[in-house]
Amino acid sequence: MKKRSKTFSTTLTLSTAAALLLAGCSSSNQAATSTKAPESTNATSGTDSTKGTGFTLGDKPVEFTFYGHYDWYTMPPWGEDAATAWIKDHKKVNVTAIQSGGNAEQKLSTMIASSTLPDVIWLDRGKDVERLRTADMLVPLDDYLEKYPNLKKWAGESTLNLLRSPDGKIYQFPNWYTTRPNGNTGYVVNMRIYNEMGKPKLETFDDLYNYLKAVKAKYGDSVVPYDPGIEGQGVDLLISGFANDYPTSYIANRSVPKGDKLVSIFTDSVYRESLIYANKLYQEKLMLQDALTQTQDQIKEKLNTDRVAVYADSSPTEFASLGDATVKAQNPQHPGYNMFWPMHKEGVDKNKVYPGDWNQLGWNVSVITKSAKDPEAIFAFLDWYTGEEGMRTIFWGPDGLYWNGVDSEGGPQFNDKYFNDREEVTKLMNTTNELQWAGNTVYVDTTKSRIESKLPVEKRNWETRWQTEVSWKTSFNSTQFLNMAPIPDTDEGITAQRIDDIFKEARAQALYAKNADEVNKILDKAEKDAQNAGYEKLLAYQTKIWQNNLKLIGGK
Repeated sequence: MKKRSKTFSTTLTLSTAAALLLAGCSSSNQAATSTKAPESTNATSGTDSTKGTGFTLGDKPVEFTFYGHYDWYTMPPWGEDAATAWIKDHKKVNVTAIQSGGNAEQKLSTMIASSTLPDVIWLDRGKDVERLRTADMLVPLDDYLEKYPNLKKWAGESTLNLLRSPDGKIYQFPNWYTTRPNGNTGYVVNMRIYNEMGKPKLETFDDLYNYLKAVKAKYGDSVVPYDPGIEGQGVDLLISGFANDYPTSYIANRSVPKGDKLVSIFTDSVYRESLIYANKLYQEKLMLQDALTQTQDQIKEKLNTDRVAVYADSSPTEFASLGDATVKAQNPQHPGYNMFWPMHKEGVDKNKVYPGDWNQLGWNVSVITKSAKDPEAIFAFLDWYTGEEGMRTIFWGPDGLYWNGVDSEGGPQFNDKYFNDREEVTKLMNTTNELQWAGNTVYVDTTKSRIESKLPVEKRNWETRWQTEVSWKTSFNSTQFLNMAPIPDTDEGITAQRIDDIFKEARAQALYAKNADEVNKILDKAEKDAQNAGYEKLLAYQTKIWQNNLKLIGGK
């Protein structure tokens, strides 16, 4: 599973769905050794077509416009890579991009105001989905679930019901939904530089600080010691190493559990300590100086040109795998990039450090708007996309390119080209990553793990190796924190936006602060501003949802 952006409050409170939370959480390890769909879904086993009582994919053309609602997202051209070219030719599906232009909020508002919505919008669960739904701009998907088998088969009833809006209907097609740990979050180390530095111990934050100082002393401005990825996500994930069992989902929720309540993150000692450490790295120029503003292209350029010592992000595997292939192609003696076990404070249990998190709803969703001329055809495509054939095609390319036929468990049977042309395989997978809108985590992750675990290390896919060895093992189950986001036009929703603004401003100011004392003063002011904005009421709202989730998870 790949996830590029972490945002505050990605899910909406769904009263009709809460009662089904337990069922999904209890199956967290289901399908860990098989790519077959959970039997509990009662779906017809083995079917992977879109031949129900409605639209048959491939019989006639399907054309729709697609908008990814993120500042950072630019959809690659459809049909120019091997996977989508095959889909376009064989399934008769053509997708036209509508780009955000780096200003997603303004773009969506303009489209809503002018009634020129795209056919499909790809976005986070929560406020914008409800904004569109309450304006009667979305197509409910319930009637399609029985006609087209794959989503219901793989996601199951509990996940689908968690997606229900307050009116009881489903408008969201989930992406990277799961019943098992996943994720890519963590620290990537340039092994050329690491070897040249004498392979020092790199486990604690003290080790990391000393290592970054030594890198800067040796390489000067030619190497970035610590690159925190897109939007400074490598700043946020530091927090997970300053205490046992302290996931980054606390940052996403802007609140921290204390006893049976959720309390302010601004006064939390662990959060403050992590920001003071980040500030130290920044002030000593051990961290990239445009940490909060760099683009994806800038990240890729540095990794591909061998100019980063340590790279940390919510999803570093995409760019690091490409960088690994690139530097090795340029210099066959280069050892490439490795993912290290998450760094931590001295005294913290390394096995209780969780820079990543996961929940059964996965990452984001696609919604079909009422602008679509044939919403059922679009759903039929998405349902095929999330099935076995769709996932095999968009993830590994079409049958006949890097694999020939499938094995007994529905996984691709890779050919020699897959193993001998890894640079091209990596390029394809990194291109199609941005086109994976209906990701089926259980199928993809278990398939690639099962196949690649049989290979020698040097032949394994870079991403799969480090996911299985590190990132999945250090991902926290945050299902208990689902549905925290209040509806935008409620008092709590308005407050949540204010707290989000306060948080982002304080985080940036703390990074740029002169010293630790100034960091604490900034957070003191943020706490005061947050309380004046109604923070306590929002925390009480979140606590109620959290406690109810815990009861359901506990079977009460």
